[in-house]
Amino acid sequence: MEKKRVFFKEAIKNIKTSGTITPSSKYLATKMLKSIDFKQANVIVEYGAGNGIFTRKLLKKLNKDAILLCFEINEEFYKHLKTIKDDRLFVYQESCEHIKQICQQHDIKEVDCIVSSLPLTNIPNQISQKILSESFDILKKEGTFIQYQYSLSYHKKLKKIYPKVTLNFEVRNVPPAFIYYCKKY
Repeated sequence: MEKKRVFFKEAIKNIKTSGTITPSSKYLATKMLKSIDFKQANVIVEYGAGNGIFTRKLLKKLNKDAILLCFEINEEFYKHLKTIKDDRLFVYQESCEHIKQICQQHDIKEVDCIVSSLPLTNIPNQISQKILSESFDILKKEGTFIQYQYSLSYHKKLKKIYPKVTLNFEVRNVPPAFIYYCKKY
């Protein structure tokens, strides 16, 4: 209960960047991550890691030689994520529009998958477009960008970037969420 209270307090203080007042449900996390081939994934990136529900699930499934790069701009959430002890985890208090620079620091030329909890509709258009463009560029061929939103407002924008966008829906989340699976070919 204490974790939810802390999340709520931070989310209310920073609603523009958190995009919600409740943490993502385990159902949403499970549905979003089910399409990832963890046996083949070497590098996974998480945008807007928040309280770490996706982070922990990713680390449980990630193979021992893979890495997880997490981006979280909220200072309290960032501090919380830094308490997760796992050598495969690298947490950055950076905007994910700098994904290429962070990857260069790790000598990473491409990533297998990006899991995003960013509230894209709250981010200025110029920045969200840069994030989406940089994400597409750093994804390997056949890589996947997975994003959830509470509306279909980004469907057309994602279809302009990715040749294949598949939608799913998770009702057992507050609020219910649309999941975009975007494939790079």
